[in-house]
Amino acid sequence: MATIKDVAQRAGVAPSTVSYVLSGSRKISEETRTAVRAAVEELGYHPRASARTLRSARSNVLALAVPRQPGKYRGADGTFAIDISDAARDHGYDVVLITDADGVAAMRRVVGSGMADAAVLMAVEERDRRAAALREKEFPVALLGRGEDEPGLPWVDLDWEAAVALALRETVAAGHRHIVFLSSAEHEIESRRGYALRGLAGARLAARENTADIRVVPSSGEPEKLARALREALAARPAPTALVVQHLILLPHLLDEIAAAGLRVPEDLAVVLVGSFPDDPGGRPLPRIELPVTEMSAAVVRLALGAVGTDGSVPPGEQPPHRLITPLMATGSVIGPPSEPSS
Repeated sequence: MATIKDVAQRAGVAPSTVSYVLSGSRKISEETRTAVRAAVEELGYHPRASARTLRSARSNVLALAVPRQPGKYRGADGTFAIDISDAARDHGYDVVLITDADGVAAMRRVVGSGMADAAVLMAVEERDRRAAALREKEFPVALLGRGEDEPGLPWVDLDWEAAVALALRETVAAGHRHIVFLSSAEHEIESRRGYALRGLAGARLAARENTADIRVVPSSGEPEKLARALREALAARPAPTALVVQHLILLPHLLDEIAAAGLRVPEDLAVVLVGSFPDDPGGRPLPRIELPVTEMSAAVVRLALGAVGTDGSVPPGEQPPHRLITPLMATGSVIGPPSEPSS
């Protein structure tokens, strides 16, 4: 019996395009529609009635995939989960949390059980196997963050590369010439998380654009390891006068270590945050680029639910719907100059 993939191969299009032609859910060129219909007729393809029934029977549930690793706490997960739940409720949807560390098997269970109409993926990796599995199953999905664009799935993200570059440019503009960029944690970089890799790219961009000494130091989710890395960075000569931080989970601990080193913030060391939660810069009025949690949550829910009734991907040659948010320094963020000229 012919499958939708057989039809797609015969017509020279993606399986998603066949779905769009058969459902009429998206505008497709007449040439493509003709090719798909010819392939359907030649192969005798008939969409399964059971599949149509499953697609029409809504669960009004959104699956939120948040991979959890024991001992690896990410405060952003809970904040986003709450805002995504609020946004889903505005659309009449409930949210089920999927916390499997690998996520692929869990996503396949979601698809097979019919428990959810669509999925939102968090902690997106550069090549995310969960996204590939859902695309293979033609299941509606949207990404909170970006992997590679080639899968053609909808996504929303802060422009992390631009955010880190902006924070470093503003720090240099304030007169700092010896700056430490505390990047995402090592395990996030090793896992190829999109925000971590793009943050590093932003630091490299800023370093190329400026003559300032910008040193990249990977952070850690382990307090003692982070403390050692920070002590080494602060002991370097010439001493850094500014610290730009992307990994904010252990920010209170970080500030304690700076104080233990006998340094005052911001008098001796300017601290600039990238991706802080609104109104929560570690309990201190620090200059920062805030993470637009509410805006991102609302956008990713709209994208996921907008894909319901299709497979959530796009035909070849078309761009997937997405939202890339331009970073801004938070209102009132002022980066003070170094207390003394850098040597």
